[in-house]
Amino acid sequence: MPQLNPGPWFVILLFSWLVFLIVIPPKVMAFLYPNDPAYKDLKASPSFPWSWPWL
Repeated sequence: MPQLNPGPWFVILLFSWLVFLIVIPPKVMAFLYPNDPAYKDLKASPSFPWSWPWL
């Protein structure tokens, strides 16, 4: 029964996990996001009250 022989698919399984765990994470971590979530200035911005025209 060929499905009990781990030879053909076990190497493919190991190689795919090798790609997922070693090759892809550095590529994902090197991606530069256009909107950097880090705060540029820690000063509190002035808050303005809303003017509700229907009040």
